[in-house]
Amino acid sequence: MNRSNGSPSSRSITRDDGVRTAGAPATSDFLQLDPRDAPRGGLGEWLAREIRGAIADGRLTTGSKLPATRALADELGVSRGVVTEAYRRLTEDGHVAGRGRGGTVVVAAPPPRPAGRRDGPPGAPAPRADLFTTPPDLGIFDAIRTTPARIDLSPGLPDLSAFPRAAWLRAERSVLAALTPSDFGYGDPRGTPALRTAVARWLSLNRGIVADPDDVLIVNGTAQALRLLVDVLHAEGISEIAVEEPGSLGVRQHLRPLGTPPVPVDAHGVRVDALRATGAPAVLLTPAHQFPTGVVLGGERRRELMDWARGGGLVIEDDYDAEHRYDRPAVPALRALLPEHVCYAGSVSKLLAPALRLGWLLAPAAYRAALVDAKRLTDLGNAALPQLVLAHLMESGDLERHLRLIRKHHRRRRDAMIEAIRTHLPGAVVHGAAAGLHLTITLDGDAYDGPDTALATAALAHGVKTHPLSWHTQLPHAPGLVLGYAANHPTRIAEGVAVLGRLARRA
Repeated sequence: MNRSNGSPSSRSITRDDGVRTAGAPATSDFLQLDPRDAPRGGLGEWLAREIRGAIADGRLTTGSKLPATRALADELGVSRGVVTEAYRRLTEDGHVAGRGRGGTVVVAAPPPRPAGRRDGPPGAPAPRADLFTTPPDLGIFDAIRTTPARIDLSPGLPDLSAFPRAAWLRAERSVLAALTPSDFGYGDPRGTPALRTAVARWLSLNRGIVADPDDVLIVNGTAQALRLLVDVLHAEGISEIAVEEPGSLGVRQHLRPLGTPPVPVDAHGVRVDALRATGAPAVLLTPAHQFPTGVVLGGERRRELMDWARGGGLVIEDDYDAEHRYDRPAVPALRALLPEHVCYAGSVSKLLAPALRLGWLLAPAAYRAALVDAKRLTDLGNAALPQLVLAHLMESGDLERHLRLIRKHHRRRRDAMIEAIRTHLPGAVVHGAAAGLHLTITLDGDAYDGPDTALATAALAHGVKTHPLSWHTQLPHAPGLVLGYAANHPTRIAEGVAVLGRLARRA
């Protein structure tokens, strides 16, 4: 706008509802807003509603920056308090988030688009109508990620809006300033020495693992760690890796083409007697926070498992959600207790963001050279720059500070989901509340009488996306849902669970 004739505050008179009338502009360039369209006395709610509508129809996309409160107030000819109140409402309902000096940005995704329209970038898979009605295939997680929903309660997502952009940029500038021309060439397929050193220190402080940097192999997340292990172990003659029951569907997919006999999990973790009965030479476990039940592997079971491993068994430890704990102390990693019998995999996908594709694998010495060869043939090693930036975050303390921050966010959202389940799904049994980024609920005949895939299908039709528990089972199991809470504001969590409660009661 042309400000050459003075500021609006010097040319206008403010009405009792906050609109400056004399000399006030008729409309704003931002969304073509005109405060004269607002009901008298409802300017804050009107402005919040207009911005919500722009997010819903795609005019404001995720990541869009809203005007500063003072600038938008001047442009609209309203008091600054009106804009501040609107932004507060939008923050509380999870549409926007404050970024300090970075301003206020949109963090909500738009609701489902009408039939016939495609969401996602060009070339993305089309949303599937049979998402929950057919057995899940290798493309199921791509499909669920690209299927639009008003409220996404899928498990496994951290609060991506909390990504420490400022700290990452500071670290990136520092790293770039120190690089020499030779640093831009091909590097060590094991990963940069800086990150391997930082990971070894991080694991020592946070997971009780004593490791040398040479023990660490940097990988593209836990998914690649599992695929490298499958190739190496298959070449060693291992044809089966036992898995937890219930246990992650995604893990079973990554373990193909090996057999995955199920081993039941109870309140104390995996049943080692059942593991022995399978005859499998290896087992994949999530002992710190079992997916999806949230059970922690108990002390007696750990001793039984170590006896099994010393007898020739191999443990693959997926240290899933180990950092995200709220109501219990940390438990040491299995790798810390039995390093020569445990392949340990971890990543920053739940700590920072899946998009970074940064993780690590620590294997017994007998497998280390073969894993490095497999990594070399796969991609010659991870990109060096993100590795160096992550190393800087770890060594500077920024990653630890970020972890403390998001624990507080996630705890509040966990509490909101538990309260919503108590209110809207009183017959559900909640599992895994002490840690992690998700809850699992099981439903008996009084709470819900039907397959969990039907409930997930109905929920998606009402704009709420989640996982049916049956996706993550190989044996018959009570119906249930796996509900992620970390990526949603408490008000949206409550709204989504309320939808689930209504649908369950109708069944």
